[in-house]
Amino acid sequence: MSQAFQDTYPPELSHCYGCGANNASGHQLKSYWDGDETVATFTPGPEHTALPGYVYGGLIASLVDCHGTGSASAAGHRAQGREMGSEPPLRYVTGSLHVDYVAPTPMGVELTLRGVIEEVTERKVVVSETVEANGTVVAKGKVVAVLMPEGMGRG
Repeated sequence: MSQAFQDTYPPELSHCYGCGANNASGHQLKSYWDGDETVATFTPGPEHTALPGYVYGGLIASLVDCHGTGSASAAGHRAQGREMGSEPPLRYVTGSLHVDYVAPTPMGVELTLRGVIEEVTERKVVVSETVEANGTVVAKGKVVAVLMPEGMGRG
């Protein structure tokens, strides 16, 4: 498998709780291309419990958010015909996050996030996502990711 999108972020832009390599306490989410879609996996731990046996919905939103912005970065680079990690970095932040919970998310199973790039413009990428547990869609989401403002995260 190729390098994760998040592993190409410059160190000064890698502190995110959901996907930052410099955040040892975070989720460490890793996203990859899978054809024209993006994919990431995550296995919730006991600390992600909402009710016994079920995952906390905030974790699902966090995963959708970080997979969406990572997918946006990859799509932005792809649209420019550039490799991820090339300068200048294309780092995106969340402009809008929407999550619909369609089924309870069981604990103890790996979650699979799949992203579809819906739109890429100079400053914005829209990503639709699904979250699956045991082959069942448990959540659907949409992230509108915007190009990180100049100077943000660098001081």
